[in-house]
Formats: sequence, C-alpha cells, structure tokens
Amino acid sequence: MSQVSSKDYNQLKEDLKKKGYKLTPQRRAIVDTILLNKGKHLTAEEIYDEVKLGCPEIGLATVYRTILLLEEMGIIYRLDLNDGSARYEMAHDDEHHRHHHLVCNNCGKVIEVEADLLDDLEELIEKKCDFKIMDHSVKFYGLCSECVDKDI
Repeated sequence: MSQVSSKDYNQLKEDLKKKGYKLTPQRRAIVDTILLNKGKHLTAEEIYDEVKLGCPEIGLATVYRTILLLEEMGIIYRLDLNDGSARYEMAHDDEHHRHHHLVCNNCGKVIEVEADLLDDLEELIEKKCDFKIMDHSVKFYGLCSECVDKDI
C-alpha cells in the first residue's frame, strides 16, 4: 500500500499554506484514505466511511469541502464513470496526463491503463486545430476478461 512520505506532506502543507489553509489531521486522513485505496476510485461517501473509522468526529461536510479543495489544487482527480457517482483518485506527479480507464459494462470493474497511448493523436490535434491541449481524460467501456469468460 502507498504511504505519503514526509516530503510529500511537507509539499502538501506548503501548497495548502499558499492557498491560506493548513494540513489538518482531517485533511491528512482524507489524503491517506485516498492513497491507501489506490485503484478503487472511491466516492465521497466511501472516503467518509473509511476516514470515520480513524477520525470518528469528522463530518461528511468536511470530507466534501476537503475533496473540493484537493481537486481544485490538482492533488486529486474527479472521475465520472457513468455510474451516477463522482469518484476520486490521486493525481500522480509522474503522469503528463491523467491515466486512462477501462470500465466493464457488466460488473463495473475499473482497470487503470498507465501508458498514455494518445501522445501522437494529441500532437496531431494540436497542430491541426491550433489548440494547446493541457490534459485529457479517456474512458473505454466494454467487458472485462472475467465477464467475457462468463460468456454473457
């Protein structure tokens, strides 16, 4: 499981301080929860349920406010996987763009695609449309291998 290093926390503290905020224990618990559940793409309510185990005094409104702040700062990304819920994941410093997702239409499984296979297409679009692309988000919908094997 991933843990945030003290260096990462120091950077997060600095980033929050620049925006006029502090790295409170509640905010730290929310960041830890998202990191410890890497790949699970949790909803705000699921983050709240996890954080509440270690911080029983935390309120759902605090979780929502913190998620919005972290999203605004580019620390987490909001995902819409067409299931009616906003989901969240950590932004990764080593990614030039958000990574892509494969979403199973049958079981709802989400598979992360780490490689950015759209660099050439992005370059073509920038040249052809005279447009500087800052980021992109791609989701593919289909069937995961387990569902295909079940012959649905």
